[in-house]
Amino acid sequence: MTTARLNPMKELPLLGWREDIALPALGIAHITAKLDTGARTSAIHAFDIEKTGRRRMRFGVHPVQDNPRTVWCEAMLVDERTVIDTSGRRELRPVIRTAVILGGYRWTIEATLTARDAMRHRVLLGRTALAGRFVINPAASFLMGKP
Repeated sequence: MTTARLNPMKELPLLGWREDIALPALGIAHITAKLDTGARTSAIHAFDIEKTGRRRMRFGVHPVQDNPRTVWCEAMLVDERTVIDTSGRRELRPVIRTAVILGGYRWTIEATLTARDAMRHRVLLGRTALAGRFVINPAASFLMGKP
């Protein structure tokens, strides 16, 4: 007699390795994110990052690679953390908290702000943002459609 093993992941929504998301609190209706379970922390491509108050940040985002359209964003600074980037360099980054919409799902993440000019995707959703919410199929893309 065999015992069936329950799979708690079976009930979670399936996502591809990249998905289109919205960051409504930042005024970004559409941006493509890479879902990276190898990265603990999420990151948003930002430039001209500046403190505008004791705990406020202002920064620009180019939602589409190689497109000069800029969205100027403001958010509360929740922390500053040292992150080791893909090249192994340590970088002190500001951390914000913001809402994410992916398909019909909405939740809040913490994300660092950093220049991702050399990266293909403007947002990286790390495992802390994804864990317990979704299952990732690394062979698929855009399973949820537009935000």
